[in-house]
Amino acid sequence: MKVEKMVRLQDHLCFSLYACSRAISRMYRPLLEKMGITYPQYLVLLVLWEKNESTVKELGDALDLDSGTLTPLLKRMEAGKLIRRERSKEDERVVTVRLEEAGASLKEEAACIPLSLLASSGMSVEEVKSLNETIKVLSDKVAQLSGK
Repeated sequence: MKVEKMVRLQDHLCFSLYACSRAISRMYRPLLEKMGITYPQYLVLLVLWEKNESTVKELGDALDLDSGTLTPLLKRMEAGKLIRRERSKEDERVVTVRLEEAGASLKEEAACIPLSLLASSGMSVEEVKSLNETIKVLSDKVAQLSGK
């Protein structure tokens, strides 16, 4: 690739991923607003719907969020009665997060979110899965190089 092409915005993979992420977020926003949650809250719920409970550390690792970002998010979710946080009796540094009934009940309503993305993408399920796997491979390789 010529150097001139490498400095054009539309030729940068990072910008394409960024623009795609923003477009998906715009598409998700009305669906999430209807559920009364934000995108980061949706991500926490996805983890909890899968596992029923998780430690704050496990959530941070799964979502690639530090505790300074995650703790206020979890406090808002707890105030909204979506989750419950409990400090371990054995080790007070460990906080377990569990779904409350209100958080669990959103799972069925949220089923429309990935279906909306699939419908708006014009891609097949197989194409979206393949793209997702390719992005995960890229992400893992870049993270390894950056020491994460």
